[in-house]
Amino acid sequence: MNTLEKTQIKQYNITGMTCKGCEAKVKKTLEAFTEIEKADISVENSDGKIYFEEDVSINVLQEKLSEIGNYTIIEKENLPSQNEIVYEEIEKKDASNVEELDLPNKSFSTYKPLFLIVAFILGTSILVQYPFTDFSGMLLMRHFMAGFFIVFAFFKLLNLEGFANSYQMYDIVAAKWKGWGLIYPFVELTLGIAYLINIFPFYVNLITIFVLGISSIGVIKSNLDKKKIKCACLGDVFNLPMSTVTIIEDLSMVAMAVVMLFVV
Repeated sequence: MNTLEKTQIKQYNITGMTCKGCEAKVKKTLEAFTEIEKADISVENSDGKIYFEEDVSINVLQEKLSEIGNYTIIEKENLPSQNEIVYEEIEKKDASNVEELDLPNKSFSTYKPLFLIVAFILGTSILVQYPFTDFSGMLLMRHFMAGFFIVFAFFKLLNLEGFANSYQMYDIVAAKWKGWGLIYPFVELTLGIAYLINIFPFYVNLITIFVLGISSIGVIKSNLDKKKIKCACLGDVFNLPMSTVTIIEDLSMVAMAVVMLFVV
């Protein structure tokens, strides 16, 4: 049951956050302290308001944030002195919600950028075989895979750090090693080029199945847990929520790679 109690409040500048994924990660890390009842973090304003049940030193907060990313926390100046600390009534927050983000509803308009990008890639993959006298479904799949990986890598590379932070929220490998999130767009780009020039098709399809298969595990788990987190498939450019659309996207690519693996 929610209860109300008086809580000490302090305000901080927090730099290094680049996206909603960063905001959620910083919030989760701070609220993991037993002394902290709630943390209101804003990536837009690069600041935060922390509600303490017991005080935690700035050095301890900084040490913990440094473990999850390149974040710096500084207490705002011109606050009341220690014996003039501001108190206010707040409602206790259910700990089960700390990972949730304020994301849009899962409607067609929400996913419109994703649908348009996929439609453009598919349309281009079909048109390259014009005038379709000897149309090949295998060639269509190869061109689509090439376009998919190259275009999606492009969006991720627009803000590599932002993508890595968002990807870390749900991918099982990136969650343990952030470096995978920084490498992943380059892996996609390499696979895209390999599909485009049709080099080492057997190994390229095998790597695609492995990479996207592992990625799908985190996506499926996040959907089963019903976490309201940001999908990083288009990097940090669009605010797309994680949903079954992401699962279909990953598994469709895996399925095409499997087909091409055995046919090639």
